[in-house]
Amino acid sequence: MGAVILPDLGTEILIPVCAIIGIGFALFQWVLVSKVKLSAARDASPNAAGKNGYNDYLIEEEEGLNDHNVVLKCAEIQNAISEGATSFLFTEYKYVGIFMVAFAILIFLFLGSVEGFSTSYQPCTYDQTKMCKPALATAVFSTISFLLGGVTSLISGFLGMKIATYANARTTLEARKGVGKAFITAFRSGAVMGFLLAANGLLVLYIAINLFKIYYGDDWGGLFEAITGYGLGGSSMALFGRVGGGIYTKAADVGADLVGKVERNIPEDDPRNPAVIADNVGDNVGDIAGMGSDLFGSYAESSCAALVVASISSFGVNHELTAMLYPLIISSVGILVCLLTTLFATDFFEIKAVKEIEPALKKQLIISTALMTIGIAIVSWIALPTSFTIFNFGVQKDVKNWQLFLCVAVGLWAGLIIGFVTEYYTSNAYSPVQDVADSCRTGAATNVIFGLALGYKSVIIPIFAIAISIFVSFTFAAMYGIAVAALGMLSTIATGLAIDAYGPISDNAGGIAEMAGMSHRIRERTDALDAAGNTTAAIGKGFAIGSAALVSLALFGAFVSRAAITTVDVLTPKVFIGLIVGAMLPYWFSAMTMKSVGSAALKMVEEVRRQFNTIPGLMEGTAKPDYATCVKISTDASIKEMIPPGALVMLTPLVVGILFGVETLSGVLAGSLVSGVQIAISASNTGGAWDNAKKYIEVNILCQAVLLIEFSLFSNSSISNAGTIQGNLVVV
Repeated sequence: MGAVILPDLGTEILIPVCAIIGIGFALFQWVLVSKVKLSAARDASPNAAGKNGYNDYLIEEEEGLNDHNVVLKCAEIQNAISEGATSFLFTEYKYVGIFMVAFAILIFLFLGSVEGFSTSYQPCTYDQTKMCKPALATAVFSTISFLLGGVTSLISGFLGMKIATYANARTTLEARKGVGKAFITAFRSGAVMGFLLAANGLLVLYIAINLFKIYYGDDWGGLFEAITGYGLGGSSMALFGRVGGGIYTKAADVGADLVGKVERNIPEDDPRNPAVIADNVGDNVGDIAGMGSDLFGSYAESSCAALVVASISSFGVNHELTAMLYPLIISSVGILVCLLTTLFATDFFEIKAVKEIEPALKKQLIISTALMTIGIAIVSWIALPTSFTIFNFGVQKDVKNWQLFLCVAVGLWAGLIIGFVTEYYTSNAYSPVQDVADSCRTGAATNVIFGLALGYKSVIIPIFAIAISIFVSFTFAAMYGIAVAALGMLSTIATGLAIDAYGPISDNAGGIAEMAGMSHRIRERTDALDAAGNTTAAIGKGFAIGSAALVSLALFGAFVSRAAITTVDVLTPKVFIGLIVGAMLPYWFSAMTMKSVGSAALKMVEEVRRQFNTIPGLMEGTAKPDYATCVKISTDASIKEMIPPGALVMLTPLVVGILFGVETLSGVLAGSLVSGVQIAISASNTGGAWDNAKKYIEVNILCQAVLLIEFSLFSNSSISNAGTIQGNLVVV
């Protein structure tokens, strides 16, 4: 077997230290963002040359605008957005908290009843010659870890929302000095969210393992089986965050743009539009808080899936702590790699022109992947024995450390490929989006056809990348290999989230610039940042979907092993029926979320129309719209409508398993995994492509078809949101 180079003490120091470094770096980035003051004070003399190719004089000064009033207006708008987002999340978390407690009780009852809430030691599941902790203990600790994962997921989303609403107006103000300064502010703000989530998720999981170990002792199989609740809690909360936030943002988006831009012919984010605040709030609760919880859920699931398989392999049987915590060491090194990568965007290179924004974000993916490959190689060399065994459906499979390195690396590079393919199909710098924009010349119908075709075509390469990574990782290290491949894809989660959160922050910055009446030149800069942000948001969704597919397969393997199913035979009627039903579930789920968006959007459109028709002076700008009513419509609709889709996902495995048995359930899980991944990728990329096609038309063509494209964009936005949630559907 061979001994590992890194001692156990080194592992126990490395993991928490890296997590603390990540938290410290996030706080440092927040301090730098906070230096951009929401005040009218001059930051530099007009002739002072600044970084990023621009002088530090303000465009407003050049054009004779009142800088003091502009800054105060930005601060007022930021405060309204922050209050709306905070209010929504607190309301959502009240309902989600009730569900979390109810489901925790259900978990306790199901797990505890396996052995009649026995307090006696039981023969271990995978080694009948040994005695393990009582079933009641497993129920208690699994419930605790579920609650811990759920709370961490909610906190991750909330912290992301707070930093985004803190940075949006500051990005707007920095855009007065140049696109480079605005880019750095938005990216640093995204980095705060990325590093806080990655570091907090790692630290909480590590602390939970050590606390549980006090009770479980040498029973590592029972310990890490209880820890799996952490991943389930994270994914469960992410599901509700994604659904609720998505309904909120798309309802507000439709109401604001359909009535404002199409019917009233006023600019996007015009302050006369009653739904404009709700629209900007939606960017934060859906694309920031929702995505933060989503990626945390995938990260937690992949870590727990790898740990539970390792616990019944030679790592766990021989109590090799360093090798056992190999997944956490990868995440720790990932934080250090992402820290260095972030400096390339904020300190080592300067953005001097709009055309350099997307390449700078692409470099983040390339640099982090290249550096992480080296990091994985080092970790695999020092933290793993030269050879070991991995549990593989009842037998132990011999594995070499270099093979496990390839498993992680193939997942990492598959993520990069998915990111590049997503960028190609969603960026307006390439022909697919330009073709969609050109199709608008003949109307919305051809635009819809081209957009759907783009989404379907964009599935091909990512699916092959996922398939190859599954084949390689399973061949080398069975289900453990697939779990660490998913972890490899998420090992650079801090950079991925920084890139993803950058988009909504830039979108909000553009909205604030418009509402504050700032120069059109500033809006052009924020629009350029936002266009790149649409692409990065699609890339973030691609990572979430790809990693969720791999994690789902790893968890499926764990389920099959735990249920003592030797083969899943599709020729068996029960299994085949399960496959068909499982493949249908993502469509059912998507239909529920889309209908919810449509119902909420209908109410929003009617309210916006009512205000334009009944408030004298609203169109002339002499009267203020009632923003609060529109915010309330989105909030009420999203809270009410998120329950049925969430219940469908959470209750389906329980109902199918109890009524039809584990064979049918295995078919349902496999069917939903295969179907959900396809829908998710195609819908996500179609939505991103339509959004950037709209911006391409506005900037380059300036034809009336931009109004028509809005209609198709609205319908697909909900599909994109629903599609992305399929990652969580198949994970849970």
